[in-house]
Amino acid sequence: MSAELDQLGEAIEDRLSGLDQIGAGADGFTRLAWSEEDAESMAWFKRQAAELGLTVERDRAGNLWAAPDVDPPWLTVGSHLDTVRDGGRYDGALGVACAFEIAAASDRPLAVVSFADEEGGRYNSPTFGSRALVGRLDVAEALERTDANGVSLRQAMAEAGVDPDLLAAAPEDLGRVETMIEIHIDQSRELFEAGVPAGVVSSLASRMRLAIELTGEADHAGTTRREERRDAMAAAARLIVSALDLAEPHPGFVVTPGKLLVDPNAPTTVPARVQLWLDARATAPELLNEWREELVASAELIAATSRVGITVETAAHSQGVVFDQSVREALQRAATANGSQTDEVVCFAGHDAGVIGEQRPAGMVLVRNERGISHSGAEFVELSDAAAATKIVIDAIKEL
Repeated sequence: MSAELDQLGEAIEDRLSGLDQIGAGADGFTRLAWSEEDAESMAWFKRQAAELGLTVERDRAGNLWAAPDVDPPWLTVGSHLDTVRDGGRYDGALGVACAFEIAAASDRPLAVVSFADEEGGRYNSPTFGSRALVGRLDVAEALERTDANGVSLRQAMAEAGVDPDLLAAAPEDLGRVETMIEIHIDQSRELFEAGVPAGVVSSLASRMRLAIELTGEADHAGTTRREERRDAMAAAARLIVSALDLAEPHPGFVVTPGKLLVDPNAPTTVPARVQLWLDARATAPELLNEWREELVASAELIAATSRVGITVETAAHSQGVVFDQSVREALQRAATANGSQTDEVVCFAGHDAGVIGEQRPAGMVLVRNERGISHSGAEFVELSDAAAATKIVIDAIKEL
């Protein structure tokens, strides 16, 4: 078995190495959607597919498919090739490289997929390609989004060779998928602490992203008395602490104040306006709903005492997804047979397999990550562990 895994690990490494020069920088990799680096990644994808005699197609959302010579729907394996800015080598790309090895080893026809813009690093549009497939993308709103240089998503897609006017019809392409399985780097230390190379995911946690705007009044930092101030930043600080405190009693409930924009953002001026984004994740969707209600009540109290206007909008909300029972059982049996038996894990990150899993049978296998670091150039997995995850999926596919 070890010789087989060694060969599999070497094959995965060979495939990954072909991506190492694409978007490489001093602090990691930057391959944003609809960019030149994205186009180079597509060329890599086409080379991998050609080696296996698979035909590359691009659907109406820009997702890449390496398709077998049989009519869909297909058993589908894959992940994504785009990254966050200064991201790591393995997030997404590992799953696509493993998928090509699964396709090479499988006796049954299957498709390899690389979903478009999973990270949302350019247009704040995470899981773009998979959400388009399941009809959960606000197409009109998404196409009008602009990046840091003022380029609209509509323009970027067109320049990348994908017709934005066909995006609304993307759900018709979901018919390609019979069942989907994704391999991904573990973005926690859970599998390392369990002492196993790979683990089966039971579900994705519920997630909510709030966009909050606080409106006060700009004034002099030295001469404005405390009782006269309408300090948007001070109110934002109180709201952040409240958001964290409200989650504290619930194990596994995490809240991140991930982004803050301040105007006028000057050291001698009382801030007049703050835009704040909060990311909240929990194992149960009802916890998120209760947390939001309590946070809105807290915002109303802070607004009244600080004389700062506060609006709270839900920018994104996912109830989470429980993966298909038959797929999970097949993966667990294969994991046990390959010496990677452990309890199923709940994943607190968002993934394309979770989106597809809302409408098709789907499953996920995570690869051990000793440091738990991801979305960073410092992320790392042992290729032997990636090989173990790949072998689990190869064996599970035999009975699906």
